[in-house]
Amino acid sequence: MDPSNDWKFTRREVLKMGAVSATALAVPGLVAAPAAKDGTRPIVTAKVAMEVNGKAQELDLDTRTTLLDALREHMHLTGTKKGCDHGQCGACTVIVDGRRINSCLTLAVMHQGAKVTTIEGLGTPARLHPMQAAFIKHDGYQCGYCTPGQICSAVAVLDEIRDDIPSHATADLTAKARLNPLELRERMSGNICRCGAYSNIQEAIAEVAGVKA
Repeated sequence: MDPSNDWKFTRREVLKMGAVSATALAVPGLVAAPAAKDGTRPIVTAKVAMEVNGKAQELDLDTRTTLLDALREHMHLTGTKKGCDHGQCGACTVIVDGRRINSCLTLAVMHQGAKVTTIEGLGTPARLHPMQAAFIKHDGYQCGYCTPGQICSAVAVLDEIRDDIPSHATADLTAKARLNPLELRERMSGNICRCGAYSNIQEAIAEVAGVKA
């Protein structure tokens, strides 16, 4: 037997092994339980603690649960919407530890101890966040389905500008970040509005930022 043949793998097999290893390192202590005689495996769960909209939350979740499903199905925070469920529409955008993310693309167990802000945590009907008030003023929504993600993303965009974080449209990486129409369109490009209220959304964000749309 040729010993050189002992360690030959296809590219797909290598990728699979890498994914399994990365998951094991990211979530230590989660080991698949042995299969029962009928071939089924018990659901692997883990306790997940995080702060959501300023309140401590602790859940016992299936480790495959996305952050989006944890928010909607377990915490009943249904303001965050499930759109494409593939990270392409932005309807599920929330703010985690100060950064906006697509909550459908990340597992809840990956955010142990995180601070999560959803649309419910930005403001209330009696006390709107300035961005929420601007969206209403400028009619930055029609059907409203994408609006929670749009608003969460817009709030985070202004924080990115404040923190001098460049975008793909930033021409001078050494200059102070500024919000202009090109930057705004680029930074909000991950949030799709199927109703086409983009110009109104741009006006709302510009008003909160104190610049011309």
